[in-house]
Amino acid sequence: MNVLVIGASRGIGLEFVRQYRAAGEGVWATARSEEGLAVLRTLGASAIALDVASAESASRLGWQIEGLHFDTVIVCAGVFGPRTSGLQPPSEAEFDAVMHTNVLGPMRVIPQLADALAPGAKLAVLSSRMGALGARTSTSGWLYRASKAAVNSVLKDASIALAGRAVCVSFHPGWVQTDMGGTGAELPVQDSVADMRRVLSGLASTDNGRFLNHDGSTIDW
Repeated sequence: MNVLVIGASRGIGLEFVRQYRAAGEGVWATARSEEGLAVLRTLGASAIALDVASAESASRLGWQIEGLHFDTVIVCAGVFGPRTSGLQPPSEAEFDAVMHTNVLGPMRVIPQLADALAPGAKLAVLSSRMGALGARTSTSGWLYRASKAAVNSVLKDASIALAGRAVCVSFHPGWVQTDMGGTGAELPVQDSVADMRRVLSGLASTDNGRFLNHDGSTIDW
């Protein structure tokens, strides 16, 4: 099986690389820095330089994966932004940084993946339960919440455009012990990724366009 992980320099993306390589899968993975690329190579992945927030960098992805076909693609690149607790307006720079990475990034990358999807491929975008609207009871991190609500929309549109070619889902990975989630988070990154790998392997065409918890249960949009 061939796997592509977008945004794999640390955290959940890096753990996907570790686990898929440990399982003997062929893995291609992206990072922005030379340091991140070097780490991916030490794990046995084919490393691709990519900054999803850069139009110039993102435009090179298509030819870098030309001729390859992936059974599983996971778009992990993301940032949290300002850790607000109320309605504090973000600065323009903060807004641009979060929205360019979390929303525009997938909108730039996913169209370039269409020709690189193997028949019946699985495509997942890492979102967050914080982007869900119906059950929301908190305003903390409202810029991050807005970006994840938006990327859920991006994934839903992708699931329509790629129907019949790939099963596309949006994942809430849980509150995970990473640099973003913090050491007080509930879920070790190894467990979150193991759960999502299991769910990905069992996806069927009827799952296309769903918003899923890491354990496979449905989250309301």
